Amino acid sequence: QVQLVESGGGLVQAGGSLSLSCVASGRAFTYYAMGWFRQAPGKEREFVAAITWRGINTYYADSVKGRFTISRDNAKNTVYLQMSSLKPEDTAVYYCAARQGVPRVEKSEYDYWGQGTQVTVSS
Repeated sequence: QVQLVESGGGLVQAGGSLSLSCVASGRAFTYYAMGWFRQAPGKEREFVAAITWRGINTYYADSVKGRFTISRDNAKNTVYLQMSSLKPEDTAVYYCAARQGVPRVEKSEYDYWGQGTQVTVSS
């Protein structure tokens, strides 16, 4: 069992930056691929970014490529999402998720989820 807790959400103006963190506890975090997803009101939860367990390979949705950076520190059991050049359409609840094996973009492939953190980007 893996428990995930996100933090770092908040209100930011368009063009600004925000950094999210997700701390994992429970089973060995090191061997889990990690992903970030987001869900806007009335919309499906969508893939944002993912990272392999070693942190060597990263994957991004086209909508955030070049603006968001995912990283991890296995010594701290933490995965990060650095967001810059934020747009109003980035407004959503952001969730981190964990799965064994390689990262996936499908939310159904992830076994563990955090409770989410709200990000609001004002225009």
